[in-house]
Amino acid sequence: MNFIVAALGVLGVASSGPLIAGTLGATSVTALAIAFWRNAIAAVVMASPVLIREPRQFRKITRREFTWSAVAAVALAFHFACFITALELTSVAAATALVCLQSAWIAVFQLLRGTRHRWPVLVGLGIALGGVAAITGFDMGTSPKALLGDILALAGGALAGLYTLAGGKARRTMGIGTYTTLCYGICAAIVAVLALTGGQRLVGFDAGGWLGIVAITVCAQLVGHTAFNHLLATMSPLLVSMIILLEIPGAALLAAIFLHETLPAGTYAGLALILGGLAVVVAGQRRGKGDVDGKIAELGTD
Repeated sequence: MNFIVAALGVLGVASSGPLIAGTLGATSVTALAIAFWRNAIAAVVMASPVLIREPRQFRKITRREFTWSAVAAVALAFHFACFITALELTSVAAATALVCLQSAWIAVFQLLRGTRHRWPVLVGLGIALGGVAAITGFDMGTSPKALLGDILALAGGALAGLYTLAGGKARRTMGIGTYTTLCYGICAAIVAVLALTGGQRLVGFDAGGWLGIVAITVCAQLVGHTAFNHLLATMSPLLVSMIILLEIPGAALLAAIFLHETLPAGTYAGLALILGGLAVVVAGQRRGKGDVDGKIAELGTD
């Protein structure tokens, strides 16, 4: 069952970049409007079954659960702001690959907290950083605008790592419907404030724009994000992040087919390095026979 959920999740998140880029390029929809509506609609959809079957679940939310859900929501809101804006500035493939570095950011966050990692994890991080250098180096030489998009996508990846870690904490004791309703709802409220502050409208779009928003919400939010939030109850945050890595080739392929996006050979090499490096990271976290329990922490179990 987890395999089916993971496959649907990958398909959903892989469609996110191409759908967002296509909607932003062909309609008057703003970046923050996409972030707002996908979260607001998803919060309502996810709340409905809980309100019908177990409405008392919302009254049982503890302070700890609310706190971790709120942390996840704040990180998710700024993740969307960075990632969706990045898609207006750089290629879908580059933005997707850089934002998928969330698993590397998880490792970095844990290193800063004193966690010891095995050498393959560090080697994998080095390979992935080589991919980042390749992508940003090519964009630096072609367009300052694309480089800014790369930087925003990197920031989006760090925020996604924080969102995943905080969500893992909350999901230890919360049901998927309760958690996603709370997280998406708070996220939508934060994005609305950001939109009003930044002068980006949230309504008044043409039919094509609303169709794009609905498609993004259904594919990326309801199918993609919700599938991975479901998996957080039975898998470590880092393992979930590694499954999401399949979004990198998936988004690049969809962008090439539907948006006719072509990239320099060096950018494709960077994508491959990031994907390969992060695969080494997840392989390196497996506990070896010679490890002493408790002395080397598992990635993603924080």
